[in-house]
Amino acid sequence: MSLDPGRGYDLIGDVHGCARTLEHLLERLGYRKHGDVWRHPQRMALFLGDIIDRGPRIREALHLVHAMVEAGEARCIMGNHEFYALGWSTPAPPGSGRQFVREHTPRHARLIRETLDQFEGHPADWRDFLGWFRELPLFIDGGHFRMVHACWDTAMIAALREMHADGRVDEAFIKAAADPSSFASRVFDRLLRGTDLPLPEGMTLTSSDGFTRSAFRTKFWAEDPKTYGDVVFQPDALPEEVASRPLSKAHRARLLSYGPHEPILFVGHYWRRGRPAPIRGNLACLDYSAVMYGKLVAYRLDQEHRLDPDKFVWVNVERPEEPHLP
Repeated sequence: MSLDPGRGYDLIGDVHGCARTLEHLLERLGYRKHGDVWRHPQRMALFLGDIIDRGPRIREALHLVHAMVEAGEARCIMGNHEFYALGWSTPAPPGSGRQFVREHTPRHARLIRETLDQFEGHPADWRDFLGWFRELPLFIDGGHFRMVHACWDTAMIAALREMHADGRVDEAFIKAAADPSSFASRVFDRLLRGTDLPLPEGMTLTSSDGFTRSAFRTKFWAEDPKTYGDVVFQPDALPEEVASRPLSKAHRARLLSYGPHEPILFVGHYWRRGRPAPIRGNLACLDYSAVMYGKLVAYRLDQEHRLDPDKFVWVNVERPEEPHLP
């Protein structure tokens, strides 16, 4: 389904099972529920992925978004958590040394636990949604704007388009990702998780979500960065002794550069905080930690070629959102 240039678009950040909050946001944006579908007379919703995991109403959120997509009222791209679900459920190729594309480690089990628990009594429903996840594109290029869950890598997307022109991959591509050195694995990692650099000297950090990491997320748009602190892009700051270090030549060479004159780019993924605002004139992150009682954020895009700070719309996530499974 191609985008309709006559409609406005409401780009919506990571939902993570906050279905009630999503309904509140859609109401604020002027959508109304007709039957099972939320509709707007002139506009379309564009979801940046990560509908699942962590939150209390994952099934409800999936049914809401899927119904909108099926009715032509929305589009949705794949987030890293939809890919994680596919990898968790997809057998790895023979000889790969794995049973599944995404290994069933305790850490991976923790990430998908809420989703699997909420679908425990609905196995057919879960199979249907896994089938839908396989149909989600990894990016959308709308001409004057672009959307990808974590990082727009121009060269990698061009190579992917030669294999899958619309950004929708197949099961063989997903299975190929069982090999960490494969092109498929690098595509999922870069587009859905972003860029990172290793922490120096074997250092590790434990993030606010309880995971210990040996690398940190980096900006893919930094212009002439000098230090590690100039490129860090995550909620958890680097220790000052790391942030102040000059970037090594090898690490500078690994950085991407999404230029300031490229089309507007929307991403999710990065757990931002505070008042929603552009990162710069052509770049916005719409993930403001909804499932951590932050904000569920949208941007109301029309035909502008630079972001307008007044067009961000959000709702605060209220405590508590107790699980409610129909």
